Amino acid sequence: MEKYMKTHFIEKVGEGFKGEKAIVTPYNIRKFQSENPITQRLFVSHIGFYPNAIHHYREREKGCPEYVFIYCKDGSGWITYNEKNHILHSNQAFIIPANCKHAYGADEHNPWSIYWFHFQGKDISLFSSITGKIIDVVESDRARYEDRFLLFEEMFQNLELGYSPENLEYVSICLLHFLATLKYINQYREIKKIKSHDIVRDSISFMKQNIENSITLEDIAQHVNYSTSHFSTLFSRRTSYAPMEYYNSLKIQRACTYLQFSNLKIKEIAFKLGYYDQFHFSKVFRKEMEITPKEYRTKYQENNMTQHTKMK
Repeated sequence: MEKYMKTHFIEKVGEGFKGEKAIVTPYNIRKFQSENPITQRLFVSHIGFYPNAIHHYREREKGCPEYVFIYCKDGSGWITYNEKNHILHSNQAFIIPANCKHAYGADEHNPWSIYWFHFQGKDISLFSSITGKIIDVVESDRARYEDRFLLFEEMFQNLELGYSPENLEYVSICLLHFLATLKYINQYREIKKIKSHDIVRDSISFMKQNIENSITLEDIAQHVNYSTSHFSTLFSRRTSYAPMEYYNSLKIQRACTYLQFSNLKIKEIAFKLGYYDQFHFSKVFRKEMEITPKEYRTKYQENNMTQHTKMK
């Protein structure tokens, strides 16, 4: 890496728009990025933010060596690519392929504010489905716009801190994540999804609350106000498990925790988890884990002792 680290400064594009910021990585750094096993997948060579970019205009007859990403945060602008004119409005993005003739610019009356970067790498084809067309980040109560902008800032600020291998590798991983938020937009928004009444989620929560009790299928179905047959069908369709099978798996999961991190005897664990005797518990545990509770505890203790010895 040392031969690529001779240039420590950050090249910045000259002022053009009030509040703009931009970084262009040196060529020796790009050479390192193209050879490093992590960064060679995808890496940033130019990155910036242009607020209220009045009269912003670029035209490249032979295209650009890198892919060009533009995200319109506010205002509007246009992109000409593949002999078609595309209008970008707020929360729309576009990826222009490398080495393709293109032009783009801000709207004269409502100039855009854009996040942008140039990128390249071996895994660019992963995002071919969102390349060369408008990516519409539809407004929603779970849109996560700010989270995406923060991810952009992660990339920018780490490059601003310098070109250490760790910084460059981290930026490449952030870049993959950033583009994934646009390709897999529904999955990205799932964490913000508001569910008024998800009976599967509610039933699993009820199971966890009663992990050390003995509840029946009827108890769980009654908790979510469904008939046992309707509830069982819906639960199995969503999870691929029958409700009681899932509940028993949660019990075994808790049993593993007790075996690993407590001094409770096996018969005490069986009692805590609602099994009528130690032998029944051992039979169920072995069916799920393929070893007995005693073997599981011994195996964990041996692994733990080995790790402790290595640390010494």
